[in-house]
Amino acid sequence: MLKKPSAQQTELEMVTLESLVPCDHLLRKIDAVIDFSFIHDRVSGLYCPDNGRPALDPVVMFKALFIGYLFGVRSERQLVREIEVNVAYRWFLGLRLTDAVFDASTLSQNRRRRYNDTSVAQDIFDAIVEQAIGHGLVDGTVLYTDSTHLKANANRNRFDKAVLTKSRCDYWEALDQAITEDRAGHGKTSLREKPRQPVAKESKISRSDPDSGYMVRDGKPKGFFYLDHRTVDGRLGIITDTHATPANVHDSIPYLNRLDRQRDRFGLDVRAVGLDAGYATAAIAKGLEDRDIHGVTGYRRPTPPKPGMIAKKAFLYEPGSDGYRCPEGQLLPYATTDRTGYRHYKSDPAVCRTCPLLASCTASANATRVITRHVWQDARERTDAHRLSDWGKRLYKRRKETVERSFADAKKLHGHRYARFRGLTAVACQCLLAATAQNIKKIALVLAKATSPEPA
Repeated sequence: MLKKPSAQQTELEMVTLESLVPCDHLLRKIDAVIDFSFIHDRVSGLYCPDNGRPALDPVVMFKALFIGYLFGVRSERQLVREIEVNVAYRWFLGLRLTDAVFDASTLSQNRRRRYNDTSVAQDIFDAIVEQAIGHGLVDGTVLYTDSTHLKANANRNRFDKAVLTKSRCDYWEALDQAITEDRAGHGKTSLREKPRQPVAKESKISRSDPDSGYMVRDGKPKGFFYLDHRTVDGRLGIITDTHATPANVHDSIPYLNRLDRQRDRFGLDVRAVGLDAGYATAAIAKGLEDRDIHGVTGYRRPTPPKPGMIAKKAFLYEPGSDGYRCPEGQLLPYATTDRTGYRHYKSDPAVCRTCPLLASCTASANATRVITRHVWQDARERTDAHRLSDWGKRLYKRRKETVERSFADAKKLHGHRYARFRGLTAVACQCLLAATAQNIKKIALVLAKATSPEPA
């Protein structure tokens, strides 16, 4: 029998907020295992203790932000609207059904005036990682690092051009020392003291978000972006570090410093790392060897020569004679080491002029072929060899299950495709809070699964 329903929204009911939230809701699992009380002690110094209007509890504010990141709500105004009507959100924040929800401007003004740097967001991220370590969810033996791009809130067609210097490499001092030692070992005098300066290059500067970087990479969209450099633990994929830079900063530049920070901050005994081809550099290989860490990097295709010319791989390096053997049998001996850390091996022009391969070997006016080799190339070759070993193949294969999966979840489920704000500081806070939300979710789901009874 078909009956017409009557309106029942205005009827009085005796219910509790606790009874309206499903027992298996994600926020219940998070509330059961994550301790957020440390936030109050961390930020209490940013508030006036005895003057002004009562402030929104910082624990409630950050838990509200985590709701936005957990459920992919990118707008703070939309987040407040969702909290108003969602009983699970109210329960998680400690609000009653009749309590008024704070205004969206409370979140934005606190971010602009009180939390205007990354220190608080970084401390919250670190504290959650420490809780994961306390639960035994972080092993720290194998770490995986990669970067992903976030589209900046900027029009790619509206920009100015300016000459900017590239970011300073964190291994320059070690490289200068290696160059000096290498030249001395070959009987060369030390280079004249000269401060190493970053390379200056004309770059595009966005008019609406000058902190973003114009990205030009193979297989990537062109425009203004930020990069989120993320490291995850190999056991369960807990994020142990995240660092935001403009998109025109190479992945390898901040890597070693961020690796050292994780080891020092959390006391991780890192034994191996898995990296993609963007980190396959001699400096990274040398830095990992100095730290007694086995690196496994992806294959990096060398720059191909001009059509019809002989590639560098046709010349074989002979460690005993410290020279390169050309396809016709001539040995190219060591000549010098330049300021960038590359040794130069030069051929004998008298021999090359009569060589049948001269036209396809060099276009030099003096008939000389020069082969360069980095002072840390031996470390690079040893690291490349790890990729071909059985354990290296197994380790590298897990990249797609750890760091690539972490980025995929962040973009698909947590609104991490776009930079929500403008400016490097605000985007860095976004990356930290998004990573924290993913860690919170991972911790809650893993512990809830571990404590659930086994099916009969």
